[in-house]
Amino acid sequence: MSATQFWSHWSWPLATAAIGTVFTALLIRQYVARRGPHQLAWAIGFLIYAAAAFMEAYSEYAGGWDHTVYRIYIVMAASLVGFLGLGVLHLILKRAIWGRIFLVYLLAATAVFLVGTFTNPLVEENLVAGITVGGKGLGASGTFPRFMSLFFNIPGTIFLLGGAIYSIVRFAANKDYRYRVWANVLIAAGTLVIAAAGSRARAGETSGLYPAEMIGAALLLWGFLKASTLDKGAKNRGRSNPAS
Repeated sequence: MSATQFWSHWSWPLATAAIGTVFTALLIRQYVARRGPHQLAWAIGFLIYAAAAFMEAYSEYAGGWDHTVYRIYIVMAASLVGFLGLGVLHLILKRAIWGRIFLVYLLAATAVFLVGTFTNPLVEENLVAGITVGGKGLGASGTFPRFMSLFFNIPGTIFLLGGAIYSIVRFAANKDYRYRVWANVLIAAGTLVIAAAGSRARAGETSGLYPAEMIGAALLLWGFLKASTLDKGAKNRGRSNPAS
């Protein structure tokens, strides 16, 4: 097996799909218990992430893409970052109206992107196994509908990184919640890894895409598990202030 074959092997996206599935299940369980809109948005985002990774794994295993599957996959792969950003927006901004406005924006952008992928011809020679495709199956960079991915990636990444930085600053001053700082460092790192890999793929540099997706998903899951509850901080605060 060559180095290229190793880094583009179907087992990488399959591992990413497994991580995404576990993450989705944890988020759904948390949403059922707490009914937080941010948890629901994250669950949707990681469900999309897992499904897109499964499609990547199958494309590598089969050696090519079914046209319909590719059209759905490319929209899902772009929109997931937007839904993760939506979760952060709900978490940081307590007024639900902002999350609802961004949700309408995401649904509208998804509809335009999906219609574009189904009404424009695919570039047949580029429609090979997943890691070598990226968005090239839709046409040249900067053309419609390929550029629609920017409508998800830019705001989604800004919200994810911004939310992580905000939480780091917020919790750094409170020693009882210091563990949340490291949780958000992991979330920020995972976001950067996924964003960087996606940017390279859109520019035609797909080497290392699948391992980067897996590492990014693992970092996000690690950060989530570390920051999944405020109970630990509340207990720490209670021990440090027994009279309170």
